Amino acid sequence: MLCNYVYDPAEGDESQEIVAGTTFDDLPEDWECPECGASKDKFYED
Repeated sequence: MLCNYVYDPAEGDESQEIVAGTTFDDLPEDWECPECGASKDKFYED
């Protein structure tokens, strides 16, 4: 784990124009953590 960011589908990711309601699986493959820049494949389900 690179940082403490938790993607919340209810909020989306405004910094990358991801609308609320977008599931993690539906994020684009090139999505990156808005806090540390980690790629999507570095995230895991808790």
